[in-house]
Amino acid sequence: EAVKLCKQAGIRVVMITGDHKVTAESIARQLDLPPGKTVTGLELQQMTDEELYDQVEDTSVFARIEPLHKLRIVNALKSHGHVVAMTGDGVNDAPALKAANIGIAMGITGTDVAKESSDMILVDDNFASVVAAVEEGRAIFNRLRNVLFFLLSTNLGELLALTLALLFVGKAPLLAVQIIWINLVTDTTAAVPLGLEPKVGDELRQPPRHPRVGMVFPGLLLRIIFMATFMGVGIFLIFRWAEPRMSIEEARTITFCTMVAFEWFRAFNARSDEYTIFKLGIFRNRWLLMAIAGAIALQMLAVYAPFMQVAFSTVPLTVEKWGIALLAGGSLFIIEETRKVLFPKLFSLGKWQPLKKD
Repeated sequence: EAVKLCKQAGIRVVMITGDHKVTAESIARQLDLPPGKTVTGLELQQMTDEELYDQVEDTSVFARIEPLHKLRIVNALKSHGHVVAMTGDGVNDAPALKAANIGIAMGITGTDVAKESSDMILVDDNFASVVAAVEEGRAIFNRLRNVLFFLLSTNLGELLALTLALLFVGKAPLLAVQIIWINLVTDTTAAVPLGLEPKVGDELRQPPRHPRVGMVFPGLLLRIIFMATFMGVGIFLIFRWAEPRMSIEEARTITFCTMVAFEWFRAFNARSDEYTIFKLGIFRNRWLLMAIAGAIALQMLAVYAPFMQVAFSTVPLTVEKWGIALLAGGSLFIIEETRKVLFPKLFSLGKWQPLKKD
């Protein structure tokens, strides 16, 4: 089952064993490894590095292998650009474990030398634990991308709104203390639970990520620019509409609440770049629900509590003005969720593979 999950995740499994060739091939058939030529230790010993380089891509079973042969196999796979994870338990496995991108030592049967040479230790000596670690690692990486997307698009949106307002209205739409409140209270309150988002369940169906593809990729940048532009322009238009029609304090208060409303809704958008909140489950991330509820309560205090009004230069808003703020903030949420239904892969450019090949 673990080998099947590896195939599904785009991970190639290669069996390297000291057993006889017939035994190795029998086990390979049971594991449903790709058919092909089985290379023995004697054959490998007679190969040059160039010959092994040509052979290793089409070989999934190596039999009667000595520990030092493993080092040549690891180097041959790495020379093809593969990210190689190697398991081992003996003293002689140490060079191969050290040479691999990820050395994995057995926790029960592994020697101290093997454990010291490895990057990870399997405490239960179970190959399935490696698959579980891959799944969790991918989930963590996805969460970090979501948090980064949320924070960058928010801050760029604020910057754009401030720039547009100063250029075309001549006044700042938000005071410094209000911006600090947004960044320290609203942003942080939403970002932390985004980092606790439960696994989506498709992590092992995602293709492997190329080592040169980092946290930020072209599709993510496009999504950040789209979100930040929509937010920044929207906040600016609210301020430009409000400024001549009401006091500057009230205009800034409605702008302040609009910005915060954008973030409340966008926190739900940021849970995934492909799946809607209905597919993810509205109530699955209970930490996010509690965080948004807390953020709403704090925002009410900032607008209606007298001592907070003094600190943040806010005034009470009517239900109608709150409706404007929520409608503006929710509009981007609706657009983004609709995009996920119609064009789920729209912002996936360069997500797994670099645009320029080596």
